[in-house]
Parts: sequence; C-alpha cells; structure tokens
Amino acid sequence: MTVLDWQQTLATLIGHRTISSDNPSLDCGNRAAVEDLADALEQAGFACTITPMPERDDKVNLVARLGTAEQASEHGLVFAGHIDTVPYDDNGWHSDPFSLTERDGKLYGLGSCDMKGFIAIAAAVASEYAAEKLSAPVSLLVSADEECGMDGARALLDAHRENGQRPGRYCVIGEPTNLVPIRQHKGIFMETLEVHGASGHSSNPALGANAIEGMYRALTAIRALRDELVERQRIAGFPVPHATLNLGAISGGDNANRIPARCRLDMDLRFLPGMTSDGLRAELHERVADALADSDCTIHFRELFTGTPAFETAGDSPIVTACEELSGQAAAAVDFGTEGSFYNAMGMDSVVLGPGDIAQAHQPNEYLAVERVAPMQRILHGLIERFCLAR
Repeated sequence: MTVLDWQQTLATLIGHRTISSDNPSLDCGNRAAVEDLADALEQAGFACTITPMPERDDKVNLVARLGTAEQASEHGLVFAGHIDTVPYDDNGWHSDPFSLTERDGKLYGLGSCDMKGFIAIAAAVASEYAAEKLSAPVSLLVSADEECGMDGARALLDAHRENGQRPGRYCVIGEPTNLVPIRQHKGIFMETLEVHGASGHSSNPALGANAIEGMYRALTAIRALRDELVERQRIAGFPVPHATLNLGAISGGDNANRIPARCRLDMDLRFLPGMTSDGLRAELHERVADALADSDCTIHFRELFTGTPAFETAGDSPIVTACEELSGQAAAAVDFGTEGSFYNAMGMDSVVLGPGDIAQAHQPNEYLAVERVAPMQRILHGLIERFCLAR
C-alpha cells in the first residue's frame, strides 16, 4: 500500500479544471479529477465508490473508505470537501492557476485554499492508517458542484433518506476557517422579484402602470422586513449576529420618456439557526404582496438560489470538543455557508475546520500558506486516533 504525498496529490488536483458555473461554457465537471484521486486512493488501500449526479455524468461524488462499511454509519469519521472551484480572472493571476506554484511560503493555484488543499492533506493523512486495524472506519468524501448549488451534498442526503446509509457518524468539512472549528453558520437563499406594470407615453401617467413606482413600494416593505430582522433574533458569536437582507441588483425601464413596464430586483437573505428559508420566503412574499395590493402592478417572485439551511452542531458533540482540544481554539460561527447542514441532516455531527483563509477564496492568486499544513495534519491525526483507533 502507498502512503500518499499530500503535495503531489494537491498538484494533481490543481492541474484539473473543475470549475462549476451556471454558464455552461465555463462549467468543467469534476469526474476526471475524482477518478485520478480515486485511483491513487485505491492504490493506498481505500475502497472507493463514485456516484454520478442525476443527468450529469461529468459530475460525481466520491466516498473513499478505510475500514469496514458495516461500522461506518454508526462510528465512522469522515473528512469532507469539494474540489470544484469558481471561475477565475486570468488577468489577475501571476502564475498559471492550474499549476501548483510555491513561492514565499505560499502554495498558489485555483482551489488551493477552497478547498483542494484540505482534500489533499486529508487523503495523505488518512492513507497513513491503511495498514492499521481500525476500530471505526475513516472516509474521504468529495462532493460535486458545491460552488453552484451544493448538488452533491443534496444527492447524498436524498440517498440517505432512501436507504438510511451515511458515510460516517462524525464529519469534518475542510472549508477555509484559519484552523478554527466552526459549529454554526447562517443559511442563505436568493430571490428575484419582478414588478410588472404597463408601458405608455410619459406625458400622461394614466396611460400606463409604472413598474418602478411599484418597486418603490416593494422596496419600502422589504427594507422594513430587513430592519425588523436585525432585532428579531441575535446569536452571539456570529460576526454579524443577526439575519441580513441585501438588495444586490436592480434594473427597470428603458427610456426616460416611456412609462416602465418592468422592474427587477435581486436580493439575498442570510439567516440564523432557528430560522427557515421557507418561513422567511413566505413572509417576504406576503409583505410585498400587501404593499402592492391596491396597485395596478403585479408581482412575480422567482428563486435565484433555492438556498441552504442554517447549520448548527451542539457544542457538547464529541466532534466539536475534539476539534476544540486539538486546534486549541473554541468553536465559533461564520456568516458564509457550507454543506454542513446537509450532512447534519444525515445524522453526521459536523464541524467545519480547514487550513485555508476565507479571505483568499474566490480571489486571483489564491493560495494556501505552507505553515498551515503541519497544524492541519496534526489535527487530523488526532481525530483519527481518537475516533478510529482503539488503544
């Protein structure tokens, strides 16, 4: 059996274009990268299962396991992450985004921080235990399409609901957290509102129904909801301790002398544990409908992003306390989202903990600091020895 070299594994992963995008011309899929990784993991002694996404054969999930499958669901430890990336700005890079480049103590490459670096480190650390008699399995989980819609995590949850199986009992998701364990994060959904009126000559307002005027009413109601959410619920520990509603993009009309027939608003809402996207969506829709009830305009909502639930793992969960002890950091909360809520819904207590810095994610010249590698390795070794080895 072969012990994997984390840097070589990372270089191979960086070399694959695994961009996820709503733009089909940019989207690359992840199958080739996953198959290369699975080949290396099988040579190291892992049992690998590759599962394509429905109707997307070029996008796959991978579960690679050391130890017996029968024990995984009740006692197993999972290191989870994605190897898809967002698109990149070629002009902003000082080196080839698809070639791992080390300079000044930093490992540059698209996805090095978010989050191919963690996958490579976790695969290498776990491979060191291939010859051990494990009391509980350790698995590597690589999910598809995290950056666009978390489709891989959703597929895993759907499969769990059908067959009751899960890859493990405890899970560490290696998103960039600066080696701080995260047990809470906000949920998010994105919504488009279109106000439809009727066009006409601007010389007489009665000739049409002004969609921008209708959107003004809608905005008044949306901003009132936003302000109420600030006070409705607060949770200490979040960088922004309340729900947020961002008005992100607006467009309407086409000429100064024409009554505008349409106006569109795109917004996102990030909410705390204890809140639900369904409940907040319904309230948003109701507030806007009431605001335009006596208007000549009509409203149409559309999901821009279905969303992800808020995430919370109990502070006394064994995986939380173990990550706190091994990292030397108290568990915290963040405002960005992960696949954690889907894995928790499968009954896997999850912690988000990785070596990267979120400030480097989705940026030109993305990098992983070399000094973060050894601490991450130490934490992963400690978790395997605590959860998977009977001493």
